[in-house]
Amino acid sequence: MTDLTQPILDHDNLNLVLDNLKLGIIAHTPERIITVFNKEAEKITGYLKEEVIGNDCHKVFQTPFCGGKCSFCDGTPEFSFGSKEYPLNIITKDGSTRQLEMTVSAIINHDKIFKGVLASFRDVTESFDLSLKAENLSNFAGIIGKDKAMQDIFRQIRDVALYNYPVHVSGETGTGKERVAYAIHDISSYGTGAFVPVNCGAIPEGIVESELFGHVKGAFTGAIKERKGRFELAHKGTLFLDEVAELPLKTQVKLLRFLQEGSFEKVGGEKKESVEVRIISASNKNLKEEVTAGRFREDLYYRLNVIPIHLPPLMQRKSDIPLLAAQFLKEAEQESTNAVPQLTNEALEIMLDYHWPGNVRELKNVIQFSVVRSRGSQILPSDLPMEIIQGRDLTFQVAEIHPLQEIMPARGKLDTESVKAAIKQAGGNKSKAARVLGVGRATLYRFLAQNDEIKNFADQF
Repeated sequence: MTDLTQPILDHDNLNLVLDNLKLGIIAHTPERIITVFNKEAEKITGYLKEEVIGNDCHKVFQTPFCGGKCSFCDGTPEFSFGSKEYPLNIITKDGSTRQLEMTVSAIINHDKIFKGVLASFRDVTESFDLSLKAENLSNFAGIIGKDKAMQDIFRQIRDVALYNYPVHVSGETGTGKERVAYAIHDISSYGTGAFVPVNCGAIPEGIVESELFGHVKGAFTGAIKERKGRFELAHKGTLFLDEVAELPLKTQVKLLRFLQEGSFEKVGGEKKESVEVRIISASNKNLKEEVTAGRFREDLYYRLNVIPIHLPPLMQRKSDIPLLAAQFLKEAEQESTNAVPQLTNEALEIMLDYHWPGNVRELKNVIQFSVVRSRGSQILPSDLPMEIIQGRDLTFQVAEIHPLQEIMPARGKLDTESVKAAIKQAGGNKSKAARVLGVGRATLYRFLAQNDEIKNFADQF
């Protein structure tokens, strides 16, 4: 007869259970000494159990396995009696990178005493890479886009997040440079620290150094007490220097010194201050041209532009307009207690014709304006801002209205072979292909958005 007083699982059986899980499992003591490391954890990390058991989890994996995100680095768990989830990139034993989904929980005994940390994780690298290869990711780290250029940017964000190298994001105003910077911050080891954005062009030249580096008491008239600068506020996090080309040359020298030495002096101070911070810069100007013009230091340019990421203007990725419009309508719905009108094909057709000098930011503004202006359940062409509809003939009546969130309504009218033939006949020109098919461009763009095979076919031209 089974002795019910004995535990159902002894130590060996518990290890057997853990080794058959399809999740990597790591547990460690309050002193960060690893006590549990199952076979899936071995498979994902490349480290063997005997290499890690009994060792400090911050040392055995070359860098802290949590990436500094588990809130346990100072010995006191922030989550206490709860858990937290976050994405994480790691470097395996053989030097390759893997993308994980991590859940970290506190281990609490019956007396409510903290006894350690349990981390479970799964490897999502392959599914992410397959999605990128198929170009069917439409949302990554809060960034919307299925255009090939955006898929490449998703890859870059994923790859650079693992390393603390300076990143420079370039692109026209309104393309989403700050969103890209935040995405890199969020999935990196600095994600639990602060994300501190600074618009360098909006700070008066006389106080820019004080804003960035802080000042000591009495440094200048009005400095009645010591003040922290943005670098200190971003310690253990990310400092985002937007419009970095606007920095005065004097401040550029001080920034360069920080990038070289990792330290700075406050305005009026003599003591060197050190912070651990990731630097991401951005500009809508061509920094190389600014260097040639003598307005930007060449040595600072090379320090900041280690990893360049360029965001294309919205005009160059018009196939993303329906996706972005749908997202902005969804956001409007979440912010309002009233029903949000849907975008008609005719209004979308006009938006696809527009040149979008303000890029994604302008598109969001247009959607918000149209939601407020609309008096019915649909956004009509006449509900769009004047600069969008200027010169357009709006005398026609809307014959057919389709919510943007629905699957492309013309699926019954369009089929794979006829669309392929039209695109081939038009030499890849989507506007001409739409005319060949006898449908509006908005209808064709929606069909392409729903059909990756055809979209990939069209992108070959």
